[in-house]
Amino acid sequence: MLSIVIVNYNAGEFLKACIESVYKETKDVSFDIWVVENNSFDNSIKTIKNCFPDVHIIENTRNVGFAKANNMAISKTSADYILMLNPDTLIKRNAIGKTVKFMEENPKIGIAGCKVLNEDGTLQLACRRSIPTPKIAFWRLTGLSFLFPKSEAMARYNLTYLDPDKPHEVDAVSGAFLMIRKEVIDDIGVLDENFFMYGEELDWCFRATKAGWLVMYYPSAKIIHYKGGCSKFNSRKATLEFYRAMYLFHKKHFAKRHSTIINYIIYTGIFLKAIGSWKSLLFFTKVGSKK
Repeated sequence: MLSIVIVNYNAGEFLKACIESVYKETKDVSFDIWVVENNSFDNSIKTIKNCFPDVHIIENTRNVGFAKANNMAISKTSADYILMLNPDTLIKRNAIGKTVKFMEENPKIGIAGCKVLNEDGTLQLACRRSIPTPKIAFWRLTGLSFLFPKSEAMARYNLTYLDPDKPHEVDAVSGAFLMIRKEVIDDIGVLDENFFMYGEELDWCFRATKAGWLVMYYPSAKIIHYKGGCSKFNSRKATLEFYRAMYLFHKKHFAKRHSTIINYIIYTGIFLKAIGSWKSLLFFTKVGSKK
């Protein structure tokens, strides 16, 4: 049995299309769907109630964040597998059934992610990645990982030196499609609710690996992810939460390993990147408002 958990925040027509694709493209596995409504201001949840009466719905009176919303559904299911699925995704060619079978055949796999594609069919790099240790993050923040995408030393952040069409053991997979055994959750705990909308899946994968489970990228299963389809309603907050997650992840897992000076340099780098992104968003927002 599989429980599919979808957190909704103003996903609009994306949510309906996502659920339709789940029903259409999921075969050979028994599943139920849980939609956690995070106080959207659109009518997406009303549409789901009308179109999909079998979907379980949890409604929040405020946006409690991605991690907490997922945990609310996880606490109510006893399924053998949980799939975290973004509402702005489309399931392709039995991706869910294929991933369940892959994990059934490999009992040491605790978490699996699929090949995540952009709308134009190109690979979303974040669907397989390494844990951002200070060294790995350095190559990313300096841009050298983009200049040398085939370098195993410098391109570990998004593992661009690996064949995207072959399965690999990785450090982390994308939260847009993340399948986890219930046994793993019982072992390591639920998502860390200190992360609001980024970083929680990275933290989960890291904790699973430390507990001895494998995290696998499985490209035979594919989805389309309309990246930013939900966060576009508050892109500035989303940007700040992204860099806040970087800070929280380093503080939780790596800060004790490094000196105060090294941590200060890392936090400063994160802060400067956040300010740069924030200023860019403000600039483009102002330019767009003049049209």
